[in-house]
Amino acid sequence: MDWQAVALTLKLASLTTLILLAVGLPLAAWLAGPRRHFKVLVDAVVALPLVLPPTVLGFYLLLLLGPRSPLGAAYERVTGSTLPFSFPGLLIGSTLYSLPFVVGPVRSAFSSVDRRLVEASYCLGVSRLGTFLRVMCPLSWAGIVTGAVLSFAHTVGEFGVVLMIGGNLRGVTRTASIAVYDQMQSLDYTGAAQTSALLLAFSLLVLVVTYTLSHRPLG
Repeated sequence: MDWQAVALTLKLASLTTLILLAVGLPLAAWLAGPRRHFKVLVDAVVALPLVLPPTVLGFYLLLLLGPRSPLGAAYERVTGSTLPFSFPGLLIGSTLYSLPFVVGPVRSAFSSVDRRLVEASYCLGVSRLGTFLRVMCPLSWAGIVTGAVLSFAHTVGEFGVVLMIGGNLRGVTRTASIAVYDQMQSLDYTGAAQTSALLLAFSLLVLVVTYTLSHRPLG
């Protein structure tokens, strides 16, 4: 069992989920609102990782984050290191790849909120941010929990994007899914079976907890 890869995977999944909640909730609220310019285009971009092959997404991420790109060059000047084949680069790739798994369920939950409650909050003088935090988020609790756990579980099982943008550096970018691939390549079937069984049990537990919480009324 490659416990170092398992620990790195849990760290990556936790940070990815936190970032996606911070970014995905406002984005989902915007998409759930009235029609706006470029809304269809933003919808398509958010859902793109669902249909785009992971290796293609990883290739474009390498171009976007590489040292010859403006973003990659700026990061290298500030930190002295590159984004590809590093944990920060891996985190960026995982965040983009798992974005639709948060935005989708949360947007559906926000869309189901009774607009009369939101308008009543505005009429009572509550700001947009206050209404979002005190009305929309509590009423969309099930969707937020579902999105968070799906993002976490999806990040745990990532392979293509992780391998393309992070490579296979032990203790830096080697996740559990890559460890299983390495163990199979080296004919370590026992290690591969143990790591796979751990991931299977963990994924099943996460989904059971998600479905249990999503069907429990708030409060």
